[in-house]
Amino acid sequence: MTVLPNRDRRAERREATRREIVDTAWDIARSEGLAAVTLREIANRIGMRPPSLYTHFESKNAVFDAMFTDAYTQLGEAFAAMSLPDDPRAALLMSTEVYFDFATADAARYQLMNQPALPDFQPSETAYAASLSQYERLRSIMATVGVTSQEDLDLWTGVTSGFVNQQLANDPGGNRWRDQLPRLVDLFCHAVGIEPRGAEE
Repeated sequence: MTVLPNRDRRAERREATRREIVDTAWDIARSEGLAAVTLREIANRIGMRPPSLYTHFESKNAVFDAMFTDAYTQLGEAFAAMSLPDDPRAALLMSTEVYFDFATADAARYQLMNQPALPDFQPSETAYAASLSQYERLRSIMATVGVTSQEDLDLWTGVTSGFVNQQLANDPGGNRWRDQLPRLVDLFCHAVGIEPRGAEE
């Protein structure tokens, strides 16, 4: 007979409550904006007394910290699900579309990840490490298509961020800037010398 290890049910309940708090905070941010996220509003929505909520998160910024980590974890899952083609331009386009779709799917999430929307919030060292891990994943992806210099990587992150910002600001829910991604990839590849697979033969 297989003996299963004892479950820590208290820890499981605590983790489930923390997950509910973070999910509720996201709901508020998406419907009313990040500035509307408060511990009192979260407590009201989940039917918890504010003092009880403090046993899970000591401050509003602690909730934002968990949301920040959550956002970059989701980005990592989106990247991990990719199966990049061998052709470098096709691989760059696919990874760009995955990131673009992730970024534009949730304006509140993108704002927390990349824009100074909350002047009093700075991610903790642990939360910031989650963002750095995804930046290093991007660096690895770019290296596989032939982009290895920091200057070229900076150029790429700058223009792709600009495209995301334009889409969110001027055509939310549309495809105006997404439809330009193949041209953007071609322009970038031409600028940094990335040729399609087999072009050198």
